[in-house]
Amino acid sequence: MQKTIARLHYITQDIPGFTHAELTEKACVGGVKWVQLRLKNASPEHWKQEALNTLAVCRAYGAKLLINDNVALAQEIGADGVHLGLDDLPTKKAREILGLGMIIGGTANTFEDIQLHAAAGVDYVGVGPFRFTSTKEKLSPILGLLGYQQLLEQCRAAGIFLPVIAIGGVTGTDVPSLFEAGVHGIAVSSAINKNENGAASAQALLQVLEDALTTTYST
Repeated sequence: MQKTIARLHYITQDIPGFTHAELTEKACVGGVKWVQLRLKNASPEHWKQEALNTLAVCRAYGAKLLINDNVALAQEIGADGVHLGLDDLPTKKAREILGLGMIIGGTANTFEDIQLHAAAGVDYVGVGPFRFTSTKEKLSPILGLLGYQQLLEQCRAAGIFLPVIAIGGVTGTDVPSLFEAGVHGIAVSSAINKNENGAASAQALLQVLEDALTTTYST
């Protein structure tokens, strides 16, 4: 079952003074249609409440909601899917639990990671980090543009055509070269969450993506 994967993935994070739902609303006002709820070290009760509140925002703006790391919670609240890191529940097991209807994304840093996710039946892979980022505590080896080029070449050679989402310190200026390498889209967190006008930041990123798509695929 092939699913439409957004070009811009927005990831929530813990920002003092804001709930994840409030941050999500700013992003959705700016046009974001794909939200990944990412809480760390939260109690099950707090996680569930944030998830329900964020889901309500996503439904109001026509955005999809994926839960990071928590398959059971995604099922319970009726989210659109999950995103699983390398140390989380294996994506193969998640697919067995969730069935074909829900979206599953997996984190990857190497071609071997991508192969495993492809065999598990994921819908996309979040590949990174592109460059150093302080958002993630345990950072995998940095890929850089050359790393994406090499990984995408390996994927094409192996007949793997999963949408690749670049993550990890990605900015708007990186988009054209990443698209030329074959990346499907980008995932951002701080670029929106830590911007005084998150909606404007989201809108600007969406415009950059649209411009880059037009340039990359018009020839």
